[in-house]
Amino acid sequence: MTQHFWIVGTDTDVGKTLVTTYFMRYFQEKGASVTPYKPVQTGIIVEGSNQYYGDTAFYQSFSEQTLVEEHLNSYSFKEPASPHYAAMLEGKEIQEEVILQHIQQLKSEYDYVICEGAGGLYVPLIEQGHYHFLHLIKQSGLPVILVARTKLGTINHTLLSIEVLKMKDIPIAGVVFNAFEGTELEKNNISTIEQMTRLPSLVIPKFKNLSDLKNIQLENTQFFERLVSV
Repeated sequence: MTQHFWIVGTDTDVGKTLVTTYFMRYFQEKGASVTPYKPVQTGIIVEGSNQYYGDTAFYQSFSEQTLVEEHLNSYSFKEPASPHYAAMLEGKEIQEEVILQHIQQLKSEYDYVICEGAGGLYVPLIEQGHYHFLHLIKQSGLPVILVARTKLGTINHTLLSIEVLKMKDIPIAGVVFNAFEGTELEKNNISTIEQMTRLPSLVIPKFKNLSDLKNIQLENTQFFERLVSV
């Protein structure tokens, strides 16, 4: 059974953190021990004397279990930028071994480890060379769930992302279409991608308020049942 996986996106701001948090809550409600894990987060938020990182703070605000802070993240950088650039600005370098060891540790402690990517698949992690998030995912040996938009442009972005994942022999557990508003264009985009990829899919509606995340009830629970059998 596969109980550990990546949430990756076709691009930045497609809702990876929201989807990661929803999956976390879903499995928590089933009584499982779960931790989300964002290997690299960038962009510190400053509100008066309070400083925090948005992604891991989002996990904590919606979790039904107490989350261990040091289990949520390996690298945090202040600049809201690509990981390689944000690290460079602080004179640091992201090390693959640190992240992979952290994942192994978490896998031994939790029923579900949900790893969240940064940006798209080809976001670079180091300044020199060609080491991208895609390579890290491959080295981890874990399957991915791809988060995609529903609006214009999603067909191209989603199919390209799926193609490169297949080229790297990375198992794809399914596609999550995020922020669905019910338009005919969105419905056609989703059905086109489903027909062309034959991958399991899940549709998450656009929230009027983020607090609605606590009350969302999705019909397609088969998506989750397939996930643990990939």
